[in-house]
Amino acid sequence: MSLSRASRAALPTALLAVGTLVLSGCSGDTGKSGGGGDTNFVTDTGGISTVAYGKRKPTGEISGETLEGKRLDVADLKGKIVVLNAWGSWCAPCRAEAPNLVKVSNDLKSKGVEFVGLNTRDPNKGSAIAFEKDYNVKFPSLYDPAGALILSGFPKGTLTPQSIPSTVVLDREGKIAARALMALSEKQLRKMIDPLVAEK
Repeated sequence: MSLSRASRAALPTALLAVGTLVLSGCSGDTGKSGGGGDTNFVTDTGGISTVAYGKRKPTGEISGETLEGKRLDVADLKGKIVVLNAWGSWCAPCRAEAPNLVKVSNDLKSKGVEFVGLNTRDPNKGSAIAFEKDYNVKFPSLYDPAGALILSGFPKGTLTPQSIPSTVVLDREGKIAARALMALSEKQLRKMIDPLVAEK
């Protein structure tokens, strides 16, 4: 099957974006850069960027197959706070933060908080599934080996996941409210989520 002229023209841009994500993987970025354009976000000294309620923007489509082979569409979780964590089994900082993600996801599920992983740059599911088993991760992860969901799911001008690991938190309306471009402690993770739980 041949690519259309428009698809061929867009391919270098997509490859450049994936390359940027690859190069920034496990980079320890402090979270001081945005997704381009007028982001309306504030970054605190801890590297967590937040967007005020009236300034938030929705994600693009973030859906696909999970590591377990089930279909998942983040839009179906509207009405809940959604924590999206971009990770890879090969990433040491991802391993460091995994117990914190598991603990907070278990603690806050009853408060309407759902966690969804975005597994990327794992060429096969086996190592990612082993990672989830090793860390007792119960929440689902979309399998995104090429980073396509990460690139298409976060429009320009929003808080995009720009490194691995990255964590983006959506409010109950499915809008991007907070982001961190680093491995998170339990305290940092709660700092991103608790203000959204308190929103009415």
